[in-house]
Amino acid sequence: MLDTPARSDALLDHAGALPQELDTILAAAKDGVAARLAATGLDQPAALEQEQHAAHALAWIATYVESLRQIGAWAGRLAQAGSFRETEALILQIGCGEYLTQLFSAIPMSQTEFARLSDLGIAPAPGPAARALMGGNTPETRARLAALIAEGEGRGPVGATGLDEDLEMIRDQFRRYADERVIPFAHEWHLKDELIPMEVIEELSEMGVFGLTIPEEFGGLSLSKASMVVVSEELSRGYIGVGSLGTRSEIAAELILGGGTEEQKAEWLPRIASGEILPTAVFTEPNTGSDLGSLRTRAVRAGDGWEITGNKTWITHAARAHVMTLLARTDPESTDWRGLSMFLAEKEPGTVENPFPTEGMTGGEIEVLGYRGMKEYELGFDGFKVAADNLLGGEPGQGFKQLMQTFESARIQTAARAVGVAQSALELGLRYALDRKQFGKALIAFPRVADKLALSAVEIMIARQLTYFAAWEKDHGQRCDLEAGMAKLLGARVAWAAADNALQIHGGNGFALEYAISRVLCDARILNIFEGAAEIQAQVIARRLLG
Repeated sequence: MLDTPARSDALLDHAGALPQELDTILAAAKDGVAARLAATGLDQPAALEQEQHAAHALAWIATYVESLRQIGAWAGRLAQAGSFRETEALILQIGCGEYLTQLFSAIPMSQTEFARLSDLGIAPAPGPAARALMGGNTPETRARLAALIAEGEGRGPVGATGLDEDLEMIRDQFRRYADERVIPFAHEWHLKDELIPMEVIEELSEMGVFGLTIPEEFGGLSLSKASMVVVSEELSRGYIGVGSLGTRSEIAAELILGGGTEEQKAEWLPRIASGEILPTAVFTEPNTGSDLGSLRTRAVRAGDGWEITGNKTWITHAARAHVMTLLARTDPESTDWRGLSMFLAEKEPGTVENPFPTEGMTGGEIEVLGYRGMKEYELGFDGFKVAADNLLGGEPGQGFKQLMQTFESARIQTAARAVGVAQSALELGLRYALDRKQFGKALIAFPRVADKLALSAVEIMIARQLTYFAAWEKDHGQRCDLEAGMAKLLGARVAWAAADNALQIHGGNGFALEYAISRVLCDARILNIFEGAAEIQAQVIARRLLG
């Protein structure tokens, strides 16, 4: 326990010295994986596939190193601002203690797969800072943090976030909106498998959600990616479907800003920003999944435009959308990403009775466990017409490159959604643990219940800070695909763990559909799959680390 300023200062000093020690270990881990790849005698893609476990272990090790760097940096900033108090000290102490212990023993990549330094042929000893911090996750520190969490009764994030006043004002605004306009209705929408009401979409439009990061010259608010993270986090805390409404607008706007002509920017961005039109992303195909380079949907010139034929799947919010950012093959001779083009394909929004009225396309709903508020669809295109002016950028063959430019923002936003879902699970678990009495006392009085809440709060803050850092780098013009990928990778695991633990706290009631935690568990599960499955994300991180 940190009961004196001197001990608090020592904790901060150790956390500040930790990155240098861990960077040395990460460098050794990279060398170990590189040696394993070289020993295969294969080129890098084939070698990475053969040594996938080692490569993915490296990705997780690097993610933990960056997570510990960012939670330490968070604590340092709070200390400078005079905001590093007991709750924050306990989060740092427990978080460093647990993540360091896992780093030097075994990091869970999934429930049955672990990343171990020894698997990479190295066995480094912890340095002085790591040794000083590794004992920080104790029954006493967890119990004290759980008591402080209980005192707060789940009102906002556990611990100071370290954001500036403007971003905290944005958080407060959207937290109130989620509390008043989303949470009271979200579970009913889920149970009835209903679309989020248009009234909610209109309200979010009025609040500027669809134009948050679009420049003012195109009708947006010109706010930072950090603001997008905060908004996504709070709305997803209410319901992941509502938190995801802005994702399609974010992706579409990024595509148009990065790859569109000036005429396309002027035509589409103001309408997206105002919510006049709702976009949807149409990329995935039934037999491709993450292998977008092998897409088969084709677009051929026909008269003064294009005709598109093929099938797409897992298309979110497709029925209501006015425009599809649609990836199709324009070069029939190509077999990889180089023959792909992006289209701004206009369609008529559907109704419940006729979800896809536009000529040349059909669609059917995919029934899903969670993430229901916008619905998922399979789409078929047969001679679907797109105007010539709606080829993004006006030049064919650029679609995959254009899409790649959106991955940083998309993964940062998905990490933010994961943090919001995890926060929702924590608050539901806390409320139940405070209200439910067993053997004459509240559930939170039992150490393993309190442990679940304390450790969830710690991991949520770590994932939150990693996500904020990725957004900060994006806002400052830095390449951040590595950091965005790490935030998404960790955030998805944290959301699932928080939801699973909160359901366990509910006991049998957690398995009952009437309890909201059953929905949150289903919603949390998708986060480890979409916007890059965990395995794909780890592969991308490893490839980037190895150059």
